Amino acid sequence: MATPRKPIKKPFPKNRNARLVKRVVTNTSQVSQKKSWRLTSFLAIVILFLLTSLVIGFAWISFLFIFQPQQIAWINKLLPQWAQINVSSEAQTITQIEAALNKLGLQKGDIVSTDDADSFLLPVYKQRLNCQSDCKEIVELRVYQQASDLEFRSEPEKHYQLTTQIAIAGPEESFVIAPLVNATNENQGSSISLPVTEISRLEGASGTWYYLLGRRQEGTYNINYGHILYYNPTRYHIQQLISWTSPTGELPQWQQVTGNSNKELVINQTVGLEPQLQVYQVKSVKTFLNPVELNEITLKPPALKDSSYEKALSIARSGLWTPAYDWLKFIKKQKKNIPPSAQAQIDVIRMHSQISKAQAATTWASPSQQVLANLIDGRWAKALEAFKAAPLQNSKEISQSLQADSGRLWSRVEAALQVNPNREEVQAWGALILAAQYGDTRAYSWLKEEFKGKQVNLASIQVLLKQLKGEATTQLPTATHASKIIGSVQSVENKQVNLSDWLQIGTENSTINLSNNQKWYQVKVSAFYDGKNWLKAPFTTLNLPAVAPSKYLRSILGLENDATLQIAAWQANGEQQSTTATIKAVQYKNGVLHLLAQPDNFINVSISNTSKLQQPQALATSTYALEWIQPTPTTLGQLQTLDSQRGNTILKAIWRALQTTNSIKKSNVNIQTIGQKLGHWPVQEIDITGNGKPEIVLTATNEAIASLYPDPKTQNKKNVNSRPRTLILSDNSSIIYTDFGLNTEQSLIAVANLSQTSLPSLLIENANGYSLKRWSQKNQRFE
Repeated sequence: MATPRKPIKKPFPKNRNARLVKRVVTNTSQVSQKKSWRLTSFLAIVILFLLTSLVIGFAWISFLFIFQPQQIAWINKLLPQWAQINVSSEAQTITQIEAALNKLGLQKGDIVSTDDADSFLLPVYKQRLNCQSDCKEIVELRVYQQASDLEFRSEPEKHYQLTTQIAIAGPEESFVIAPLVNATNENQGSSISLPVTEISRLEGASGTWYYLLGRRQEGTYNINYGHILYYNPTRYHIQQLISWTSPTGELPQWQQVTGNSNKELVINQTVGLEPQLQVYQVKSVKTFLNPVELNEITLKPPALKDSSYEKALSIARSGLWTPAYDWLKFIKKQKKNIPPSAQAQIDVIRMHSQISKAQAATTWASPSQQVLANLIDGRWAKALEAFKAAPLQNSKEISQSLQADSGRLWSRVEAALQVNPNREEVQAWGALILAAQYGDTRAYSWLKEEFKGKQVNLASIQVLLKQLKGEATTQLPTATHASKIIGSVQSVENKQVNLSDWLQIGTENSTINLSNNQKWYQVKVSAFYDGKNWLKAPFTTLNLPAVAPSKYLRSILGLENDATLQIAAWQANGEQQSTTATIKAVQYKNGVLHLLAQPDNFINVSISNTSKLQQPQALATSTYALEWIQPTPTTLGQLQTLDSQRGNTILKAIWRALQTTNSIKKSNVNIQTIGQKLGHWPVQEIDITGNGKPEIVLTATNEAIASLYPDPKTQNKKNVNSRPRTLILSDNSSIIYTDFGLNTEQSLIAVANLSQTSLPSLLIENANGYSLKRWSQKNQRFE
């Protein structure tokens, strides 16, 4: 039997652990080699990219050095004296620059200073074809640096090198009128670029800023528009950042909005009573030529992820600025750490709220404006009170205002109902807006569908809808106010008075006694205060009751408390005389209201047709109707001395107005000549528009105007109105009123505060008598 074989025992390798360690080390080494290879590859790519960028950069600089060496003159600041680039062949004197531009069909503008003593900014103009005014537009901006080469230092006249040259085109028409389109749904405008004609420094912030300016008349709006530019002094480079437009005619302004060290740029795009501001922050960027940019603070998207915050911003976007801001103030108390971006949004909402609150707190002469101001600020109950208190004759005006709404009021209604669908005032205004735009049927359908199963005060809304259509019953007013009447006066003799045509307003014991020698004044009423609002002629909506119409007129005119008129008359020699008269009777026919007044001391107030060209018609006012505004006058020269930039702008605007109204012949003169000719003319500064900034009121005689450029053609014209003429410039030097021109039929007599109103009024005489005009924030004109 064979002996079984013993299993062979393989000896355990003594170096097994060593091999394991070696394998781990080998693997680790391979991983390290792979990582090292990847890092080396990444570094090689970065170096290759940098080298490529350097090659491209040097190639571009080489190209500019060969073909446009003036574009890289800024590099000399970085190079030692011995290595600086020679661009002396491009250096020119001011005269040579102008001549070169003229050869190209261009014109040199006035030199604009920069913060560098050795450089300046030059606007280049081109003549526009087929234009009536502002026929030169800016088509190019250039930056010139004084040549520092030795060969020019010995020259008697300074030489300059062109460092930056950018083409300029005005913003498109569609952009310029966009705020009006959004507010009124008017024509969208075209893609045609509108001209920019002026350039000025934009003061008020760190750095060197400029704005380009153009003007556009769109309906009743005097629009200013243009571009914002920034000058980089280290690179002698100017860049165009944003375009801007303002229907109010206001220029962009730097304001402290967010409380940061840098001010924000604010552009006012308000239309009527609808506040709309664009706010831009200055942000630094790491680019070679353009170190800053302007970023608009918008309300989309919300900068804070919080449902309450997002809801508040949604309400603000609807136009309810004040309720949104009140909500945001509550949120800020709960959340202490508000990020800067969210705080910026809150500050923009606060600015809008301040405007809408100020408008709602103002007492407006027009009931429709009073209603709109309260609606815009979200004061629904106050708006209803103003609507209910408005005279019946103003119902159509309020209805037209609601009908003209482009959707902003309706957006407010929807936003307010989302917060609280049971607010009766908001329900009522929703119905009123729909009734004004689509009729009562649409309003009732909306109430039925929107508030199904909810409480609605339908009876109250029905009364409001009737009032909107002017169907409410006229009630006899309560006489609690003193008379406030304004009108023109003429003398009438006793035989011209037919008592059957007049309603006697005296008591039973004070009837009119027509004696043979009695003289009378007949007053044509231009405006009067009815105890709630000022009404102006023609009074076509004045509804006299069938019973006791004289008592109604006596009450609504305030004659029970004061029936005295102040009469002012101007004689042929310019002397003013005055007397008083007592109102005895009233006549109302076809919207015209006449008063028959008995003078206490008769003076003849009737003037011939020829004399009307020399002095105003006689004026009748109640004691408390007007308060004349007579600020201390100054001169245009003194304004220019105090603020040369503002003074120059005003002088140019007045000169342009004189030319466009054909008061003087058209000619190209510099600002120094204009200052010499107009510097002694007197002006007054009065805040007429209520924006806190005074307007310029200029009054000039015909003799003063004729002395500028004696013209036989105008001197030989007959029946030329010899009374002084008036021009009013807004705070941005736009013309907002003028009676300049040979054929004008109106004349501004005075600026006065009208009782019970917040803004001054213009007392204007025309062929039909006197009229009062006040600045309309909504329509941006005197009405």
